[in-house]
Amino acid sequence: MTPLATLEYRARVALWVLPVLWAVNMWTARVAADWVSPHVLALGRWGMALAVLVALAWAELWRHRAVVQQHAWRYVIMGACGMWICGAWIYLAGQSTQAINISLIYSSAPVLIALGARLWLGERMRPLQWLGVIAAFGGVLHVILKGQWATLTTLQLVAGDLWVAAAALAWAVYALLQKRWLGVLGPTAQLAAIAAGGVLVLLPFALWELTLAHTPPVGAMAWGLMVLTALVPGLGAYWLYGWAQRVLGASRTAAALYLGPLYTALMGWLTLDERLGWFHLVGGVLILGGVALVTRPGQSR
Repeated sequence: MTPLATLEYRARVALWVLPVLWAVNMWTARVAADWVSPHVLALGRWGMALAVLVALAWAELWRHRAVVQQHAWRYVIMGACGMWICGAWIYLAGQSTQAINISLIYSSAPVLIALGARLWLGERMRPLQWLGVIAAFGGVLHVILKGQWATLTTLQLVAGDLWVAAAALAWAVYALLQKRWLGVLGPTAQLAAIAAGGVLVLLPFALWELTLAHTPPVGAMAWGLMVLTALVPGLGAYWLYGWAQRVLGASRTAAALYLGPLYTALMGWLTLDERLGWFHLVGGVLILGGVALVTRPGQSR
């Protein structure tokens, strides 16, 4: 096996590992509400991750400091999408919706990435891909409506479903920006710069939360959740995603989200006593089938 083939094989294996790491974040979103507020958790998570990343990539960051300074605004934008919206807003969602709902709705992100690539990067979409977009969007609605389409005219959305829908959109923007703004930095240094932008955006929101009377005190459990999310869905998932995207491309790497609902549903069932309904199954089939059509090999140019 050639070095290039070996690299691609490892990246494909990484796609099976990524959803496990993200499932830990969906699980944390459900258990964290009583222990730590969303923005404080996200700030702690990415503050710790940033410290590790800077220690690992300091030489590269210093060598390319002029480039980092020149494009600092880009890292703030990507940090806002990837660490603030896809971080704190997921924890906000976990206060009012199930982990499986979070994962199912979030798994529509590959469709949004494909749409963004068509509209922004000029990639062509064929009829089967448009069919996939419609199917995935229908699946998201099916989960939000809990299968009760007759209630659409009197719909009262759960706030958590809206938070995670916004996060799915932000992840698509984050992935597309990483592809469009790929620079001279390696994966670790690139993630460090983006994390710095995210911490900068998160800081005022976290400080505001700490002034609120109902904000839980930051105790041992809160610190434990910060460490867990910093290491697993933070450093582990984001670094692996960025590296795999460099090897496989944005659309193929987005396929890692396909397995997210399956892993999260199993974790929620085993540890959170979450019940699965038929609307979860139907919505999951529509979403996963849709994203499979959108990103199937050979469908885009």
